[in-house]
Amino acid sequence: MCVERVVLCVPARASVRLGCARRDVRMWEGCCAPIMPESDFQEELVIRPLHSGDIYASFQFRTLWETDFMKGNKVSHYRLFPKSLGQVISKFSVRELHISFTQGYWRTMQWGQPFLPAPPGAELWVWFQDTVTDVDGTWKELTNVLSGIFCASLNFIDSTNTVQPSASFKPLGIGNVTDHRFLRYATLPREIVCTENLTPWKKLLPCGSKAGLAVLMKSEKLFHSSFHSEAVHIRPVCGDVECKSVSWELRQTLDVVFDLHTSGQGKREWSLFKMFARTLTDACPLASSSKIYIDITDNPEGEHFELSPATPLLSQAVVLGDRRTFSVYDLTDPSTFGTMRTFNVQIKWKNTEGDMLRPLLHAERYVAGYGLQTGEIHTLMYNQHPYRSFPVLLLDSVPWYLRLYVHTLTVTSKGKDNKPSYIHYQPSKDRIRPHLLEMLVQLPPNSVTEVTVQFERALLKWTEYTPDPNHGFYVGSSVVSSLVPSIVAMDTNNTRDRPLFSSFFPTKEESSYFIRVYTEPLLVNLPTPDFSMPYNVICLTCTVVAVGYGSLYNLLTRNFQIEEPNPGLAKRIANVIRRMRGVPLL
Repeated sequence: MCVERVVLCVPARASVRLGCARRDVRMWEGCCAPIMPESDFQEELVIRPLHSGDIYASFQFRTLWETDFMKGNKVSHYRLFPKSLGQVISKFSVRELHISFTQGYWRTMQWGQPFLPAPPGAELWVWFQDTVTDVDGTWKELTNVLSGIFCASLNFIDSTNTVQPSASFKPLGIGNVTDHRFLRYATLPREIVCTENLTPWKKLLPCGSKAGLAVLMKSEKLFHSSFHSEAVHIRPVCGDVECKSVSWELRQTLDVVFDLHTSGQGKREWSLFKMFARTLTDACPLASSSKIYIDITDNPEGEHFELSPATPLLSQAVVLGDRRTFSVYDLTDPSTFGTMRTFNVQIKWKNTEGDMLRPLLHAERYVAGYGLQTGEIHTLMYNQHPYRSFPVLLLDSVPWYLRLYVHTLTVTSKGKDNKPSYIHYQPSKDRIRPHLLEMLVQLPPNSVTEVTVQFERALLKWTEYTPDPNHGFYVGSSVVSSLVPSIVAMDTNNTRDRPLFSSFFPTKEESSYFIRVYTEPLLVNLPTPDFSMPYNVICLTCTVVAVGYGSLYNLLTRNFQIEEPNPGLAKRIANVIRRMRGVPLL
């Protein structure tokens, strides 16, 4: 039996017979072990039919762990929280970590706003604790470790694509630190997301892909879609209502948009089996909550589509400034699966007509100009609110080989100059750091604000070009952050139980909500030398050497000897006879 301060590990059957003598000791994996910090795991799947005929599915997984890494506590036992990430937080003194891998571009005007936005490629931004002395060195080590954990090319993040924003990317957890010396932000817009990134992401879940909603994550279906994004967010949150204790939150999200045409279906009918080629059989046994939400806001009376099986559970939540209604399926309830022990929700469309609520804010970006010497970067920010203006914070990180002419920076709205109220610019250094441009701009109602800046293309060294230099060089997306006016009053009570997809960004005002928008990445052509010329020179040189020097070498080293021709058969016979007769040979 287990006594005070002594842990006696015995076989599983013996431990059941003996039991645990104290309340602070419990059974764990066949041994009596001290009680570990409390953990909680929740999982959700949100399905939202889109007016374009596509369907948006968002997986939300949250793991809460009652412990405090920021006090230097050493943790040895992990239950639900993945040990690999816990060791990363502890070793590198991480306060917040946000990483995403995205394939495709989110079409805001067709699909609306996503629950958690992400730019194409890979994005990583980290807040370090104020105890870190060498932030740049710790940042480099952290990117290498995360590259191995997620099987990605994060080791290519260095000083040439890392910036230190001064106003954007505030902490999302408790302890609103304003010292941006401990913040690092980087993107890899060319990062390709595939199965080798999804597999380690699923292994971070308590049940993996063996049970619960993660069973639906079949790689063949997820990557055969119009948009795919997986993310990991780690931050400290309040452990109780009075925020006297600290818990660490691990939020794993996976967003995917299925296209009606690429899926090979001829009609707008969707189901879990058609989307994921699998159905659900049970919830994750370690999850305290496992639910599926179907957005029926635009279908209150069932005139557009029909859900099967029907559910009497309804839920309302304020999402992105709008009150939405959802049909809820509770997977922890055995009656949800019925007698067949399987669950497959279906959406059958009746009418495809309907108006989509246009997003109040979205942004675009493109490159203008001709030739390979100069050009212009145009960023368009749309405010579609009919009568209210609001400020936005624009962040641009431009590589060093595009030399910006900051004196050509112009901001116009409705044909008039729009002077930014705040500008922070950090010039680049060749092969050391990129440009960083941040500005606070007021967007007038129902307007388009255009930000234009000219640049000059630099000539790289021949070893700095990519294997396919004529494809072009990618420039990361611009980031637009803003507090957008809300249609309904936002819920500022962060301690109230709400769906996971509506409770990520903290809300402090009832009249507005926070939103972050990413533009398209840019593809810029640089002056590229003719890399076929060395090949041509080598071929020509080898030919000249082989023909010229080879012929001369043969003439100088060859020995010439005169060989008499062999006599014929008749002549040889005649010489034999003449030799026998003693006559001179012919």
